[in-house]
Amino acid sequence: MNRGTLRTVLRALGVRDGHYYIEGVHEPSPLPTDFLYLRRSRTAPGMWETGAYERGTWEIVARHTREESACTHLLRLLTASGC
Repeated sequence: MNRGTLRTVLRALGVRDGHYYIEGVHEPSPLPTDFLYLRRSRTAPGMWETGAYERGTWEIVARHTREESACTHLLRLLTASGC
């Protein structure tokens, strides 16, 4: 799964737009107060990060070598939390 497919799946599952951020695909503006995210790593080139954004702070939960595994992880985080 890639980021575009992930966005499609999240919409089909009814996950609200303000609950997540997917770099280059779904970037809410203005940013909500808190949400889960998937983005390219700012400190580790070639890596992807999934995490939580809360009150202006990006907290990394996991780093991934492949976009596909990052997408799968964000999907699990969002569906497990009942968003």
